[in-house]
Amino acid sequence: MEKQQNVIDKIPRDILFQVLDNPYESMIIVDQDGRILFMSKSYEDFIPIPHEEAVGKHLTDVIPNGQLHKVIESGRAKIGATFTVDGQPRVIARIPLKKDGKTIGAYGKLMFWHADKVGELYQRINALHGRLQLFKDTLNEIYRSNYGFDNIIGNSPLIKHAKEIALQSALTDSPVLITGESGTGKEMFAHSIHRASKRRDRPFVSVNCSSIPKELVESELFGYEPGTFTGALRKGKIGKFELAETGTIFLDEIGDMPLNMQVKLMRVLQEKEIEKLGGKPRKIDFRLIAATNRNLEKMMEENTFRNDLYYRLNVVNIRLPPLRVMKEDLSMLVKHFIKEIRQVMPKEVRSISDEAMEIIMRHSWPGNIRELRNMLEGAMIRCRGTRIEAAHLPPGLDKPPCVRLAETISGDSLREQLDKAEKAIIKDALERAGENRSKASKMLGIHRTGLYQKMKKYGL
Repeated sequence: MEKQQNVIDKIPRDILFQVLDNPYESMIIVDQDGRILFMSKSYEDFIPIPHEEAVGKHLTDVIPNGQLHKVIESGRAKIGATFTVDGQPRVIARIPLKKDGKTIGAYGKLMFWHADKVGELYQRINALHGRLQLFKDTLNEIYRSNYGFDNIIGNSPLIKHAKEIALQSALTDSPVLITGESGTGKEMFAHSIHRASKRRDRPFVSVNCSSIPKELVESELFGYEPGTFTGALRKGKIGKFELAETGTIFLDEIGDMPLNMQVKLMRVLQEKEIEKLGGKPRKIDFRLIAATNRNLEKMMEENTFRNDLYYRLNVVNIRLPPLRVMKEDLSMLVKHFIKEIRQVMPKEVRSISDEAMEIIMRHSWPGNIRELRNMLEGAMIRCRGTRIEAAHLPPGLDKPPCVRLAETISGDSLREQLDKAEKAIIKDALERAGENRSKASKMLGIHRTGLYQKMKKYGL
């Protein structure tokens, strides 16, 4: 600073004056009392008197809406401030002048000489803002929640309890973990929580962790910068977390997330920041809902799921009951699905016979609500009238899996029959265990390794 001062002291006063008073610089300097010490000639375009006469007057006597005295009071610069002269917007910089740490004055400098330049800049900003808003609206339309709590059908105590917890969780931003067997409606609950939350007008981004190859999980969730690796998109990629910014991200099948990604997810939840591949960490605002049909407590014992991540996710836990323990809701669900399917199918089906309903009540529904809906859709396709009859239901629906199998294996060798029976039993156990292999192996009374070998043998 001292060196610069010495250089400035050597510059002739007339040269310094030329710098201050050049026709392309509109500048004004005031003292600590707000009186004008200097005004460039080009400033005359904005005041009603010659610039020489303005010197010595108080700023507000010359420029009624002048704000330099406020900069003196606060001691803080204000860059890019706008004010209006003759109905035209002007953009200026207001900067305090200090000596020995004390504000002794201030100067203002016009940042845009021509008003049309300001107008042009405003137009460009407004155009960009419009395009950005269009992008956000489109994004919100693509990634929006499809269901609400009104879509969750059932009056059984278990489903009512689950809905009550979900409704309460919608009032917060806390992480939610939804657990339950396949087909119990975990994604519908996630949609409903988002739609009832303050983020309802923001994106809802759903990610199925089990469907992403392990080597691509990180780039899918967090994205990557251009040129990060061979084969990367030229412009880089936006990750799912970034797409869900200010909204909700739903991580389905969280139990299938690789251990190395569990560590990164833990950090994202803890720090509320993401880091693209090849990029730098940045803060992000989101709400997380996760779901799984696996037994995470058992996975923690087996060291396949991190304890710290589980506790971070399990702030609010919603356990969805299987359909077999909610038989009292079957009639209501059947009526609902018949009405729903009829809206997208050219059918006049409006009811179901007592005999068909009795068969539905006897079935164990290992595939839960998803199985029920798919079964009814098939029955409606086969039905030519207005009522679903027992004949329209899948053959053997009211019989256990092994009995249904026995009716289809006649003519096979004993070995083939045994293999088919064993495959059906294992498949049924896995469904009842919510795809939890440890639980299924205990139900079958065999070692987990033996179950893995048989699953591999039968392609399960």
